Amino acid sequence: MSQAKGDRRERELVNRLDDAGFAVMRAPASGAATDRELPDVLAGDGETFYAIEAKSSAGNPIYLTGEEVEALIYFAQNFGAKPRIGVRFDREDWYFFHPGDLHVTDGGNYRVKCETAIAEGTDFDEFVGRSRKVTLEEVGDPEPGPDPDIVRVLEAVKQDVMDVEEAAGLLE
Repeated sequence: MSQAKGDRRERELVNRLDDAGFAVMRAPASGAATDRELPDVLAGDGETFYAIEAKSSAGNPIYLTGEEVEALIYFAQNFGAKPRIGVRFDREDWYFFHPGDLHVTDGGNYRVKCETAIAEGTDFDEFVGRSRKVTLEEVGDPEPGPDPDIVRVLEAVKQDVMDVEEAAGLLE
């Protein structure tokens, strides 16, 4: 991915966070342009503060070096912010991860696949507090099926074993 496209994606993230009510800034000279490792974006809403390393891809997995992630965590701890990796794949929204939730490769780097971002990441609306992801465990068991006694009566009517009036009497 070109540096210009990466910069454009970072600006997009800054603008979206600003629109969501966060105080936000894109860190100048983040990445390789400085000796100090700075996150790409700093954002806060008065209660929660984030140091965000933003990455984007056309569809290939996104890789971060172990050093990038360590520097993000170090900065976030010293700054009093929560470290987050923000990823955006073409035709998808932003998804966010705590660095500890990312897949670590055998070489000590970090990887995020598009399907992992969609399935396991925190989407933008949840990240800014507009919604909350609900798991199947939280929802509970689906509604139970129809009452088996009612089904038996209806089957009896269907098979002409019982007439409609008798069935209606039983179902009252």
